[in-house]
Amino acid sequence: MPMLRPLITLLAACISASACIPAAAADPAPPSPSTPAPLAPEFKGIDHWLNGPPQSLQQLRGKVVLVEFWTYSCINCINVMPHVKRWHDAYSDQGLVVIGVHTPEFGYEKLLHNVQAAVKRFGISWPVALDNGYQTWRAYGNRYWPALYLVDQQGRIVYQHFGEGDYAATETQIRRLLAMPSARR
Repeated sequence: MPMLRPLITLLAACISASACIPAAAADPAPPSPSTPAPLAPEFKGIDHWLNGPPQSLQQLRGKVVLVEFWTYSCINCINVMPHVKRWHDAYSDQGLVVIGVHTPEFGYEKLLHNVQAAVKRFGISWPVALDNGYQTWRAYGNRYWPALYLVDQQGRIVYQHFGEGDYAATETQIRRLLAMPSARR
């Protein structure tokens, strides 16, 4: 019995740590003409927007949108951040819009002033939605931090990646989408 408590504690820690996946695979079944990509859900239940007014995917039609689910104390999210920053800096003039969806893993990550401090500390300049109630998280069927969803000009999720890595593949998809004609740019 004395060994059971440490074993249960270790198991609980492993389960908790698995929420931040270092390198989960991208979507294994890309859309095809016979099975179009799903429409991206709108942002729901957002408690607060940082770095600008509330955003809507409907208003962003004609743009390529990178929706990034993250939380500020997840090391994997922190490791992905320089890549997201670089894409934002390199491609925002060409029509890429980055939207951060901060969905907390822990209670202290729900506090507005903590998220504001993290956004400032990390130098995040794109809009950040605070999804404390997990409504947008659930709308996307998301399960991981970090998670990247690329939404095309028609509002469809055409690429997703969970965890760290595959930065070149993600950037290739961004470039491919930006090269596609759009009704509104």
